Amino acid sequence: MTVLLAALAAVLVGTVLQRVSGTGVGLVVAPVLSLLMGPGAGVLATNAATTCSGFLITLSVRRLVEWRHAAVLVTSALPGIVAGALVVRWVPSAWLQVAVGAVVLAALTITRFSPATPRASRRAAVVPAGLIGGFFNSTAGVAAPAMVVYSRVTRWDQVRFAATMQPVFMSMGILSTVSKLAAGVHFTLPVPALAALAALVATVLAGIVAGTWLAQHLSKATAQKLAMALAAAGGVVVLVRGAATLLLG
Repeated sequence: MTVLLAALAAVLVGTVLQRVSGTGVGLVVAPVLSLLMGPGAGVLATNAATTCSGFLITLSVRRLVEWRHAAVLVTSALPGIVAGALVVRWVPSAWLQVAVGAVVLAALTITRFSPATPRASRRAAVVPAGLIGGFFNSTAGVAAPAMVVYSRVTRWDQVRFAATMQPVFMSMGILSTVSKLAAGVHFTLPVPALAALAALVATVLAGIVAGTWLAQHLSKATAQKLAMALAAAGGVVVLVRGAATLLLG
């Protein structure tokens, strides 16, 4: 029961952040569940939570979602997910995590601190962003940093970005969950599955309500800074996780 309560607390915080900034559930929940349930089961449970949160938040912000844009990003992510899965078979995951974390942090640093933030058109950047996001999601479990960098270089409106990311993350969560269940990855829950699902939905709904209220009191600039901070945190988590595995393993 302690595991379930800790997981739901992480989902609540992540959902609030995701409703405000567009990202949050995966970055907050994955480290917590990986510690509580082990890496494989923890990431699988995170994928399920991301699917649920993405679906419910999409319902609440559907009028702001750029559906064609989301469809292109998800479609572009598919080859990246497949490529990442193939790479994982040959390259130790720790080295991949170090490489991905370093690339994410470098990209965010350039975007944040360069005298003039690089600029690109959506037409030129959307497919590479989807590919990279899918690859990062497959190899290290973090697509959000790539999406945040993409939003900055294309000058994507923060409100539209936050809304459109929900069906994108939901789709990635579905793909990851289905593929892992098909591969035989499972996890046990301290309560019946239906009770856990009901608790998850109730927690996500509470997070949406709180996040919606908070979003009304934050400026676009503040929300964008929060998204950048969360993306940086994701890069650090992946980098440290990989480095720790190399040093201790």
